[in-house]
Amino acid sequence: MKTVTLSTLQAFKRAGETFSCLTAYDATFAHAAGEAGIEVLLVGDSLGMVLQGHTSTLPVTLDDVCYHTRCVARGKGASLLMVDLPFMSNATTERLLEDAGALMRAGAEMVKVEGEAWMADGIRELSRRGVPVCAHLGLTPQTVHQLGGYKVQGRDADQAERILEDARTLAEAGASVILLECVPTSLGRAVTEALDVPVIGIGAGADTDGQILVMHDVLGVTAGRQPRFVKNFLAEADDIQGAFRRYHEDVKARRFPAEEHGF
Repeated sequence: MKTVTLSTLQAFKRAGETFSCLTAYDATFAHAAGEAGIEVLLVGDSLGMVLQGHTSTLPVTLDDVCYHTRCVARGKGASLLMVDLPFMSNATTERLLEDAGALMRAGAEMVKVEGEAWMADGIRELSRRGVPVCAHLGLTPQTVHQLGGYKVQGRDADQAERILEDARTLAEAGASVILLECVPTSLGRAVTEALDVPVIGIGAGADTDGQILVMHDVLGVTAGRQPRFVKNFLAEADDIQGAFRRYHEDVKARRFPAEEHGF
């Protein structure tokens, strides 16, 4: 695989070719995912739940994310490395810039931030300073308490229109990528068609430009109730490398997600 850059993702969108994304938290699994062809790796604040045992992503610190970013950067190979800004990094523009700078110095090639249209100014300032940004909309785990739990967003027409308009606003502000989590398939399609920037989905249907899952869900080792949008790819493979490859191939062929994985 050639080195994946933001230009690669933009070319995929123009060509109507989908791409695969997967979370990673250390060098060994990052290497395995890259060898399987995964185009984008995410050091997600999901590490708070799947590695640290918390019930949400909120306890994850900037130091935590920087540590895992350095680990993944050493093993990722040609994959593009995207990294989550942790809870409250978006408290002020100054903190946003400082935290994003720390992640880029640790090896990030794009930062991901949760927030709605009000994040436009912060994204604009990051973009001006050469930091590629992925804006996370829909179900935003850092606001889980405000949302009342991990619930599908955008089911009613007004909320769907607001998410679509927020996506437009953030793309215009300089967001290089939009990530949609837990929204109806129809909304995932509408946002993807409305924007020139790549759209990554998780529980957003099959029509987004890229798909992302948490690595532990792909391997079927996540404890507790599994979200509707996940699939255990290890059950259909001989080993972890095979599971990553099967996931990548199914995304590229648009076999995953299937209709039953959407809302």
